Amino acid sequence: MSGVDDVNVVAETLLLQVGYLPKGYDPKTGAMTIRESVPYRLFMEFFMAHPTKAWAVEELAALLDTTKPTIYRHINKLKSMDLLEAMDVEFDGQVRKGYRIRFGDIVKAWSFTEANVAMAMENYRKTVAHFNELMQRRSEGRE
Repeated sequence: MSGVDDVNVVAETLLLQVGYLPKGYDPKTGAMTIRESVPYRLFMEFFMAHPTKAWAVEELAALLDTTKPTIYRHINKLKSMDLLEAMDVEFDGQVRKGYRIRFGDIVKAWSFTEANVAMAMENYRKTVAHFNELMQRRSEGRE
């Protein structure tokens, strides 16, 4: 994708590749394309356009003309990839939990994601090795 200059093509491809937008995504709203959809707009128009700003869920729901559960569903997908962090924000005169791109920088956020994936893979490798050892003991009658 490094040869593609259209930010929307790159963003859509990335969001499909990481599973934020499922392949064959069909927006359930009046959106005609993925780029008009709530999850795409949430990511691009809010989190990426203003990466250091923390957004309250209520604010995002109002700006995107959708429900809080819909916003939470998409936020939770991004949180599960460690791309977002939570912090307090003021909205309508009250302190609420807000969300922004981790560290206010997508490259730093992605580095954090990569580190967590590497740690998880190492733990899986150790578990597989231990499992294999236990199975070998079992087959040799040394349980």
